[in-house]
Formats: sequence, C-alpha cells, structure tokens
Amino acid sequence: MAQALIEVERKFIPGPDTEERLQELGGTLEHQVTFRDSYYDTPELSLMRADHWLRQREGSGWELKYPGAAVVSGPHTEYVELTVEPAIVAKLCEVLGADVQGAGGVAVVLGPLELREVASFVTRRSAWKLVLSGADEEETPLRVDLDTADFGYTVGEVEALVYQKAEVPAALEKIHRLSSMLGVPAQERAPAKVLVYLQCFRPQDYQHLLEVYSPRERPQGTNAPDSSLA
Repeated sequence: MAQALIEVERKFIPGPDTEERLQELGGTLEHQVTFRDSYYDTPELSLMRADHWLRQREGSGWELKYPGAAVVSGPHTEYVELTVEPAIVAKLCEVLGADVQGAGGVAVVLGPLELREVASFVTRRSAWKLVLSGADEEETPLRVDLDTADFGYTVGEVEALVYQKAEVPAALEKIHRLSSMLGVPAQERAPAKVLVYLQCFRPQDYQHLLEVYSPRERPQGTNAPDSSLA
C-alpha cells in the first residue's frame, strides 16, 4: 500500500501582482487546469465535524484528508492525504464507527455509510512550482496553486508534501519564507474553498461546523470566512 503523504500548506488571498512576483522569484507556471471537486459527508456532517474531508476530484479520483499531529502551530495546516481507496474506506469506517462487510471501493460504501454529496464546484487553477534561492538544485520544489472557484472565490496556497513528521518544520520554514516574499501577511488565514461554498450555499451546515470548532480551531486551519462572502 502506498505510504500516506503529509500535506503542509498555507492558504492566502492572492493579490493582483502575485503571479508577477512568482515569475520574479524564478517560479514556473506548470499548467492551468479546470476541474470539479465534490465533497461527501453524512447528513449530520460527521466527517467534517471530525475534521475529515472526503473529496472526489474530476479526473483524479477519491481523496480523504485529516489532520496529522501538528508539529508547529501557526497559520498553516498539516493534513494526511489518503488516495488509496481501501485505506480511505478503512479510515471512513473507523471515523464513523461502522463495519462495512466486504467493502470495496469508496463508491460502494457511500450508501452503507450514508454519505452524500454536500458540496460540488468547479475550480480554475494555475499551478506554479518554485525552488527558493539558495536551496539545493535537487530539492523538491514548493508548489503554489492559485485557484478561482466558479462561485467567485479566489484563494492561493503554498504547499509542500513530505513523508515524515520530522520533515514538517523544514517544509514549514520554506513555506513561510516564500509566503513572506509573496507579500502574505504573517498571520493571514484564508478560508478553504469548501468552507466558503458551505457558507454561501449551505449556511445551516456551515453554522453547524462553527459550533464544533473554537475560533482558533476552524476547519482546515482557518478562521470563519468573512461575512461579505455570504
């Protein structure tokens, strides 16, 4: 079974000159792509309320994200990413306290686990990669994704993928360094797209999530999205 990755990322609100700054820093625009994300949960939002996020991405398949043990606190997130379906199903059963006999792929267990689509939207993404100045040429580049969702929300994220918790602090230092170079305020916390979607289109579900998390522990490591987005 493939080893789970730890996704260390920091979301931010892109400015009008973000892409220009990326170019000046030596960044490369890898591709531009449009895709649909669909999120699934129980009627009670049992997964999201437990900070677990089940997503099917058009052309990429299923992914389950859930928090790893935070190594460093701050305006970033550390999530484990599962993309192998048997591992996803096993984790879903664990979180939901269910035992689905003879479980196959994720689609097969949606019904038995009472999972349904709770959010679906299209994103237009510009994907950049960048190796910071002074870093080893063989070092894995940082990824910078600039996303615009079809409901009008734009967000960026600086991301590094690592395999071990011990690698998180070094990855985080690079993320903060690049964020500073891009002019991102030190403590800025930008909401995830799915949260803004819920706030806009499923406000009752959104409020149910806010009941679970304290202001410092919002889902996906964010504060509540600005009310002007509603």
